[in-house]
Amino acid sequence: MMESSFIFGLGIGLAAVFASLGSILILAALQARRKPARHSIFDERQKGTLFLFDGETLIDCTPGAQAILAASPVPGSAWAKLLAYLATTFPEIAQQLSKLPETGMLSLASNGLNGPALVVRAEHRGGLSRIALTDGEAGEGAPGQDPLAQRCMTEELTFLQSMMSRAPFLAWREQKDGDIIWANTAYLLRAADFLPPGKDLSWPLPRLFEKTATQQGASGQRQRLRLPNGGGLWFDLVSMPEGDGWRVYALPADSAVQAETTLRDFMQILTKTFAHLPIGLAIFDNRRRLQLFNPALIDLTGLAPDFLSMRPSLLAVLDALRDHNMVPEPKDYRDWRKQITDLERATASGVYQETWNLPGGQTYKVICRPHPNGALALMIEDISSEITRTRRYRADLELGQSVIDSMPDAMAVFSETGILVMTNAAYTKLWGHDPASTLANEGIRSLAHHWRSKTAPNGVWTEAEEYVCTIGDRQIWSDEVRMADGRLIVCTFTPLSGGATLVGFRVQQGTADTPSRSSAERRSA
Repeated sequence: MMESSFIFGLGIGLAAVFASLGSILILAALQARRKPARHSIFDERQKGTLFLFDGETLIDCTPGAQAILAASPVPGSAWAKLLAYLATTFPEIAQQLSKLPETGMLSLASNGLNGPALVVRAEHRGGLSRIALTDGEAGEGAPGQDPLAQRCMTEELTFLQSMMSRAPFLAWREQKDGDIIWANTAYLLRAADFLPPGKDLSWPLPRLFEKTATQQGASGQRQRLRLPNGGGLWFDLVSMPEGDGWRVYALPADSAVQAETTLRDFMQILTKTFAHLPIGLAIFDNRRRLQLFNPALIDLTGLAPDFLSMRPSLLAVLDALRDHNMVPEPKDYRDWRKQITDLERATASGVYQETWNLPGGQTYKVICRPHPNGALALMIEDISSEITRTRRYRADLELGQSVIDSMPDAMAVFSETGILVMTNAAYTKLWGHDPASTLANEGIRSLAHHWRSKTAPNGVWTEAEEYVCTIGDRQIWSDEVRMADGRLIVCTFTPLSGGATLVGFRVQQGTADTPSRSSAERRSA
């Protein structure tokens, strides 16, 4: 029992020892990782403008030196800002400071001709460069004040005041009650134009713009300032809250107003021009939003003007056309969306052109033409009447072909220039030649050569060439030729309207019924 108690107590003691050792180790590790606080080499009450550099890397500087670096407009490192500040007084300061590690000490003083008097003292010790700047015109001053830093800030303030005073735009400050408590030179000069002759500006300064517009605090407000001579100037007003008032800028906007007016007039001219076009026109911008349409688009598509005036997207317009049954109905909606995507892709790469056969029987020709700025123009033209005429013309041609194909005599029709226009089935069977099977335009000379090869020698084909190519009044005539197989063919040449010629070939069975006339008889006729 006692042995067990001893072992238990020994375990507790060892655990306590290990816990204490662990705590000590943790505290030691935390102390080792803690970084010592960095303190400036220069005290905050240190007078003068002092810099401490390691090469071109800033190690530390006084508050006055920090003020000079903060006021410098030159981007880059502290070394570049210091050189830019000193170069206005000492043009060769960069070369002289580069030799500081060799010379060990440098002292420069300006004579005040190129600017305020300035004294630069630099020394190189222990691998570090210490540079001190002193105002040559200032005395000791009060404790804690740096005359050089104050002069730098004064110069910056003077520069900012000069820049604001000479700004080409109007700027002013006004209180909540509307009184103008400060204005730049541009505002004062413009306000002087409204004064009666012989009267000077007085306090408070006169107001040029409406108070309600300048105190709304929104950017981009535009007002017109009416001049005493009857003219006017446009300005964009930008107001910002400042304390118990407002800081307001008036930027000239005459060029923007003139450009907007020109653009608006141009759009009106385009609208009036497009209003008389029978082709429906819709112009979309680079975001595929409708910007312009003409009345013909409403007449052809049946879309509501209110809907088009809301500047819908291209997809919204095409979906609306689908709802009005003004597009070819696809088999499913997926195919329709793919068709729309193909339309945009095709338009982006070139001109898209397609013929839409609508469910109502109309036929529309749709053209999408891209523009260099990413916009596109959608043109819809009703070609139903043209398609109807084309179909009717084709039907008439097919009917005429069927009529002459039903005739037993072989026929060939030539134009006034001697080009073969039409033949029938009997012609193909008789001469073993189908001109319609070739894409070349057959003429009377080539066909006469073919006829001559199929018949006995005669002078009919030479006269046929002259007859078909003759311009003017002609008489119908006929002649007989003998085929190579012995058949007798009666050839009849009949003039048609427009200078065309009909050549008929009739196969005679037995003795010819019509005697052949001589060439002299044909010429006399």
